[in-house]
Amino acid sequence: MHVGTSQVLSNKLKEEIWSHKDEVDTIIGYILEGDGHHGSYKRLARITDGFGHRVSGSEALEDSIDFVMAEMEAEGFTNVHGEDFQMPNWQRGEDSCELIEPRRVKMPLLASGSSISTPLGGITAEVVVVRSFDELADLDRSETEGKIVVYNQPYEGYGTSTAYRGHGATKASEKGAVAALVRSITQFSVNSPHTGQQYYQEGVEDIPTGCITVEDAEMLWRMQERGQSMVIHLDMTSLTDGMMTTRNLVGDLEGTSFPDEYVVVGGHLDSWDVGTGAMDDGGGCAISWEAMVIIKKLGLTPKRTLRTVLWSAEEQGLLGGVAYYEQNQDLVPNVSIMMESDSGTFRPLGIGFSGSDEARAIMREILDMTSALNATQLGSEGSSPDTGDWVRAGVPGGNLINQNDDYFIFHHSEGDRMTVQDADEMDLCTALWTSVAYVVADLDELLPREDNSRK
Repeated sequence: MHVGTSQVLSNKLKEEIWSHKDEVDTIIGYILEGDGHHGSYKRLARITDGFGHRVSGSEALEDSIDFVMAEMEAEGFTNVHGEDFQMPNWQRGEDSCELIEPRRVKMPLLASGSSISTPLGGITAEVVVVRSFDELADLDRSETEGKIVVYNQPYEGYGTSTAYRGHGATKASEKGAVAALVRSITQFSVNSPHTGQQYYQEGVEDIPTGCITVEDAEMLWRMQERGQSMVIHLDMTSLTDGMMTTRNLVGDLEGTSFPDEYVVVGGHLDSWDVGTGAMDDGGGCAISWEAMVIIKKLGLTPKRTLRTVLWSAEEQGLLGGVAYYEQNQDLVPNVSIMMESDSGTFRPLGIGFSGSDEARAIMREILDMTSALNATQLGSEGSSPDTGDWVRAGVPGGNLINQNDDYFIFHHSEGDRMTVQDADEMDLCTALWTSVAYVVADLDELLPREDNSRK
């Protein structure tokens, strides 16, 4: 949503902001027409083609972190390092789902993150299909006991529909079910399942759970509506093997006047173990890393440090974002803005922003300077998955608003590959992201906060 501001800035502050117009034009020209053309796309392709999917805990993720760190050091950035944290060592194993009655059908399945395995030999059980938690609640326990509950919930937007993947197993288990299968969270399907994290509840028996395709969920619903009895054989070998160590990645372009103050840009480098994580969230990582590269190559010298953070284990419940905040929360007073891109890098429309009215007015002026990109919307919410703790602590937050209507068609599926990305659109995203980060980093003062203090 585009949100205006009635805050009036002083002429002096407006002049300071607009004194960066030539640099902003240089950044945009370098990316759209100069040597920076398609730079972020090429950077992303090297990661996705070279390492594939990067699920947290995998050798591919750790190798990709090593690769990016080595590249950042070669590019002359400082303080390049990893920050370790602990996470559950969940491993997928093999997923198999077959309809046995009323006819035999192999059904594509992806176990949901943190799911337990089925017993040795799998589970063969009758099926009951529901379209909502309310429908499940209305069933007598005798109708669900010992059965596999299938959720054929309609797609009502990711925020609403994802509750079925996240908590469907627990709610089914409370009704005595032996497993839960969830219709993939997407508005369009080509018979491909979409995975994602799920969460067990203490005191409720854990049961295996995974995501099936939209097509199969709808087929099972139709069969049930016709009064047909359905039996599924489910075999899953996923497990959690204790705890393990992974890392967030940090690299700095040191500021000239206020090196201990920061503008942070980033994305999460981990992905699910399907596709190659090009869209979620390789694109956000690429434009953030490329922003530092471009500013350095152009010889621009912002007053405060520009920091890129590439988080890990976002897909397992924002674990990297929480760890980075816990390990660095002493920096809260010194961070001007936290910017994360984690909703696609399609054609940019503007910047979502959380902060004070005065800070919003400053962002309004900065976006007006980028009018050549036709991406001047100023949204009402700038928090992102890995930056939420910072925003709640009072740090201004920014994210990329982009034309991502098709995002959940590819999200967490085999379809999330480089073909989703458009090099020209990524250039526009990079130009906007770099321009905003640079100007905020070069202002004389940190972005003002709600209480006008540096908490």
